[in-house]
Amino acid sequence: MDAILGFLQTIGPFLFVLGVLIFVHELGHFLVARWYGVKVLAFSLGFGPKLFKVTRGDTEYCISAIPLGGYVKLAGENAEDKPSGDPTEFLSKSKWIRFQVYLAGPVMNIALALILTTVVLTQGADEPLYRTAPPVIGTVAENSVAQRAGIQVDDRVIRVNETQVDTWDQFDFAVMTKANREVTMVVERGGSYVDLRVTPEAEGRFEIGTLGVLPAIRPQVLLVNPGTPAEKAGFQRGDILLGFNGERGLTREALIARIQKSPDTPVTIAIERAGAAQDITVTPMLSGDIGIVGMQIGPYETRRIDPGLIEAARMSVDQTWESSKQIGTTLAGLFTRETPVNQLMGPVAIAEISGATAQLGWVALLSLMAMISLNLGLLNLMPIPVLDGGHIAILALEGLARRDFSVKLKERVLMVGLVAILMLMVTVIFNDVARLLR
Repeated sequence: MDAILGFLQTIGPFLFVLGVLIFVHELGHFLVARWYGVKVLAFSLGFGPKLFKVTRGDTEYCISAIPLGGYVKLAGENAEDKPSGDPTEFLSKSKWIRFQVYLAGPVMNIALALILTTVVLTQGADEPLYRTAPPVIGTVAENSVAQRAGIQVDDRVIRVNETQVDTWDQFDFAVMTKANREVTMVVERGGSYVDLRVTPEAEGRFEIGTLGVLPAIRPQVLLVNPGTPAEKAGFQRGDILLGFNGERGLTREALIARIQKSPDTPVTIAIERAGAAQDITVTPMLSGDIGIVGMQIGPYETRRIDPGLIEAARMSVDQTWESSKQIGTTLAGLFTRETPVNQLMGPVAIAEISGATAQLGWVALLSLMAMISLNLGLLNLMPIPVLDGGHIAILALEGLARRDFSVKLKERVLMVGLVAILMLMVTVIFNDVARLLR
């Protein structure tokens, strides 16, 4: 029973996420085609045998057995359909109209990503301050690859390979795709520049590159429970925790451990509030066999963001643009071999992540949907035959040549694209199986 429940908790969110994204993508093609008077013969979610179908007007709406895609079939869409010259046929329309029909699917996915991100941002969040701060090394783990490469505390990372990194987000992204591959780094140390070579280790099932370094972070109070020693002592949400009984530079885990070992004993915790340092004396109360003070402590400093709808929409545009640049870099890296193919995820991995994310709540699930929708939209814009971007590229080349290409040439081009997509699918499914075995 537990196995069945776990399966449903994984496959349910996966089908919901994938179903919404496919529906929105195909809806874009459908609406623009209908707007320009193109007859739509079929609108399908999924491929293969039809599980459910209903006909309305000229269109058959159906749900098919394989939920890994979908399609909109247009009248006279292919030259081999022997166009009759009917003005409602797709190929009877101008290249400009056909371009808009092809473009509509990816645009709808990108628009959905913007909308979902806006909704998520309106819920507010505690944003880690270090993510947008310069990548200055705060700690170097013992026996880590960073320590062996000579990376030191207070080093300011300038470049990873040829990529300039201005924030911790950019630094993390530059390293995470380089597991088990040597990279060159330029760091600023004491006013001089130092060149280093380091090979990130692979961490976790998805083999994310890691060096064993962290930013300079300080624990922060996230919540003070009413009626507890922490509230009575005067702690407030947002207080930065500097030290414990004179001991400075403690991590969240170390600070909590010291509090737990001090039941019924007055202790002094140094804090920073509004830029000013002060000491607070508090006596942890005994709970079970450990001491607690009644406050939730986060591992790093944050700032609370509660934007209105307009501000959330603006932030959504900025965040989606930054994500798009990262996705573009990743996709380009597939051709330059900068992006390792063993990090690509297939349907099994996406299903697993969807199920895990759904357990965190609807806000987390919408965030995941936004990211997958953006990936889907940008991936479909790649100039690979079979994808929307491939069809757009063929239209553009025909426009430049001022003539339509032959059916035989288009068939050969589409076959190349189909082979490329099949190879990609085989790769990502192999990755998924390898992760399950690991």
